[in-house]
Amino acid sequence: MNTLTFGSLFAGIGGFDLGFERAGFECRWQVEIDQYATKILEKHWPKVHRQRDIRECNASNLERVDCIIGGFPCQDISYAGLGAGLDGERSGLFFEAIRLVRELQPRAVVLENVAALLTRGLDRVLGTLAEVGYDAEWHCIPAAYVGAPHIRDRVFVLAYANGQHGRASRTSKTQAGPAIAIDAASEQSRPVADTTGDRWQQGGQDGRGGKEGVSKGQECRFGRGGEASAYANSEGLEKWQGQDAIGAGQDGRPELARSEWWAVEPDVGRVAHGIPARVDRLRGLGNAVVPQVAEVVAKMTLEVLQ
Repeated sequence: MNTLTFGSLFAGIGGFDLGFERAGFECRWQVEIDQYATKILEKHWPKVHRQRDIRECNASNLERVDCIIGGFPCQDISYAGLGAGLDGERSGLFFEAIRLVRELQPRAVVLENVAALLTRGLDRVLGTLAEVGYDAEWHCIPAAYVGAPHIRDRVFVLAYANGQHGRASRTSKTQAGPAIAIDAASEQSRPVADTTGDRWQQGGQDGRGGKEGVSKGQECRFGRGGEASAYANSEGLEKWQGQDAIGAGQDGRPELARSEWWAVEPDVGRVAHGIPARVDRLRGLGNAVVPQVAEVVAKMTLEVLQ
């Protein structure tokens, strides 16, 4: 079987890319404008083709790939910002990503953003993807679910071209777990009473990705029996730096053995003597997609493409 390829928009320090590579994809190109992040990419992906400004990219300097991934800027979407949403100068670069999707026509597109996207633009994201020929599913996946000691809710949109079969049409035979809803004030998840067991919310070419679809999507099911949890748990986090599940917690989810992999940062400030580029490092980490979560999403993408 041929190796599936991907291109990375808004690549940052490569967390998204690393997760997709772990799932078996091959990175063919990256686009990142930040100078410090670009240095990180150059170090870890020295042979990968790279562009700096997405506005200068097109089919002449980026090759066609099976999948385009990207966490487009969140500054205008986050509740910490001014709320311009996709009309903002930075988050509006989403439409540059769509322009490339239209030109390159990948088989799948995976987008990521903060949980606030659920109420600040997901309807437009799904509608725009539909306009260029892509059906979509979405889910809010917290980093805590793969063992990280923090919540870090992030919305992932998996879009696939007409003719690809999405997972949402398949019937789950596993037990549903508690739903997760987004607290608009804190952008953090909280349990809700509904346990209907829906997994990825789905938007379609017939307009299901409009306001009604987003309203349903605000309660993002991420149950014990969901496919995302199945990947994160049954596939084994042990391969991620040797970390093993040590039993079931109170909610039925596996508890993870803590290791140096998830150790907290040293107790030093943002500016510390002898630690070069401390602020740049923290910014890069803050903007990055957690690779373990990206790998979960990448394996779901494989289901669509294979």
